[in-house]
Amino acid sequence: MTSFREAVEARNATAIGTTLAEDVVFTSPVANTPFPGRALATAILRGAMRVFEDFRYVREIANADGRDHVLVFQARVGDTEVHGCDFLHFDDDGLIDDITVMVRPLDGANALAEAMGAQFEQISSEAMER
Repeated sequence: MTSFREAVEARNATAIGTTLAEDVVFTSPVANTPFPGRALATAILRGAMRVFEDFRYVREIANADGRDHVLVFQARVGDTEVHGCDFLHFDDDGLIDDITVMVRPLDGANALAEAMGAQFEQISSEAMER
């Protein structure tokens, strides 16, 4: 099975989807309400791949039992540098059942919110197709 990190680095949305539990919950750094379900989470991550430029993971941290991982990343949204973390929790089957993304600095979060907002219609459409 492809890992989440490998799938993201390969920019392979199909492979990303295979790492997610059907009932995954995605918590965005720029939305107040978490997004439930594999189809919606995959569509959001696909949108993020369209928005982030020069995306790269720079560090990976895991707890002793391997159920929790943090992937630290750097990227650009337009001309704005963004630093962030993907917090992943894995279920008993080894699938991700919880993703929380955080980004900094504030101007990076604002740029991301604007860029992802522009993706909303396409993300919604992609989630409904699945």
